[in-house]
Parts: sequence; structure tokens; C-alpha cells
Amino acid sequence: MILVTGATGNVGRSLVSQLRNAGVAVRALARTPESAALPDGVEAVRGDLTAPDTLEAALDGIDAVFLVWPALSAETAPPVLDVIARHARRIVYLSAHGVPDEPGREVDPIIGFHSAVERSIEGTGLEWTFLRAGGFAANTLGWAAQIRADGVVRWPYGEAARSLVHEHDIAAVAVRALTEDGHAGAKYHLTGPEVLTQAEQVRVIGEVIGRPLRWEEISRETARERMLAEGWPAAFADGALDAWAGLVARPEVVSPAVEKLTGTPARTFREWAADHADAFR
Repeated sequence: MILVTGATGNVGRSLVSQLRNAGVAVRALARTPESAALPDGVEAVRGDLTAPDTLEAALDGIDAVFLVWPALSAETAPPVLDVIARHARRIVYLSAHGVPDEPGREVDPIIGFHSAVERSIEGTGLEWTFLRAGGFAANTLGWAAQIRADGVVRWPYGEAARSLVHEHDIAAVAVRALTEDGHAGAKYHLTGPEVLTQAEQVRVIGEVIGRPLRWEEISRETARERMLAEGWPAAFADGALDAWAGLVARPEVVSPAVEKLTGTPARTFREWAADHADAFR
């Protein structure tokens, strides 16, 4: 029996479906299981990773856990991991590319909380695997409202280049790490198969939905104001903007891990856009 946290998110929902299709018993953790809308045969249970005392029942009989950390801080990770370690023997954590292997190296706040969670997991005695994903293709859904409104994406760093990964590919690797032996102690860098600038991503979305779209560069300062107004903590907004700026000169690399681990080539951004076309129309 595998417990999937973040089961109603992009990666978690895909993982639940793939595990179910593979005939694996799945339990999905949700704050409101009655509205989770998961596939038939999936047991949805109530639980909250910010409240460790709600997890005992959800973990009863569980062999492996897929962990998506729900907060921007790792302060409450140790008590959650203590509960998990009392029940499960294996954990697969959805982390981020850029987490340093050497402790103490200075990183931005987003990478920093992933690093802290990884360090906590390493101290549990659990059999662990870290999925250090690069840029998520699903993050471009943040442009959907602008695209639907007038076909113009107004954002900074149009030349920032990423090898965006499809959530289905992250989930496919997670299936193997959760159900197969041989992945303990692995740190997998997961990406898509190509590098595209943000402006090129917008063009591809337009080609998929049959509408000409346009990138309109805005300043870092304007983007930061918008991010803060949307509730981003200042340190996280600055970290994200610094990361995008860095990707202009140093594009994300392409990793072969998805194909190596699953036997299937990683999906392209065009394939991702086709899968999510309705969100942009």
C-alpha cells in the first residue's frame, strides 16, 4: 500500500492514476477527501501534513510514501517524518534541481527549504529517493489568464531558457522509485527533452491552441510588485527572479533520467501544451 500526499495536485493526481493503472494499492492523503475526485478504487483519507497528529490513521498499513511538501518552510518536517518512519519503510520526495549535496552552501529560499527537507529525510533511517525536478511545465499555467484575455504574456526574462518537465514523467519515475528496489539513496534530476526560452514556450502554446500569442517583456521591478501583490513572500519572489535571470545566461540542462528510468522518452513541452490546451483557450 502506497500513500500519496499532494494527491490532488498535478504530479500527485497523475501518480495516483498511474499507480492504480499498474494495479498498486493506493491511499491518497487529502484535507477534504470528499471532494478529491480521485479514480475509482483509490482510498482517499483525511490528513494534513501541517498537523502531524492527523497522519497516524492514514499511515496505518502503509509501506511507501510519496511526499510533496506543502509549505515554504521545513520547520515542521521532522515531526511529520517521525510519524512516517513509524509506519513506512520507503519514501520518495519531490524535491528540486539545485539542492546542493554539500550541506551549508548558500542557496535561494526555494531551494533552501527543499534542502532542509532532504536533510531531515536522510536522518530518519527510511529508504529514500529524491526526485530533483527541474522547471515544471505546469508552472506556465500561471500565464493562462493573460493568454485567454488578450493573447499577450507580460512577464520578465523572456530569454530565460528551461527544459520543462511534464508532470506525467515525474509521476512515471515516482512509480518506479516507489514500487521497485534499487532506487534507495538516488537523487534523480528530472527534465524535459528540450530547452526553450519563456518566449518560445508562449509561441508553442499559441501554435497548439491555434492563436497567435505574443511575449511582452516587463521589468523585474514590475514583476516583483505583481508577485508581492499575489502573496509571494519577498525573499521567495527575489529568489525566483534571480533564478530566471540566471537562466538567461545559463540555460537549464537536459537530463536523460526520465527515459533511462522509464524506458520512454520524456514528453516535449508541445505535448504538455496539447494535454492542457483547454486551460489556455
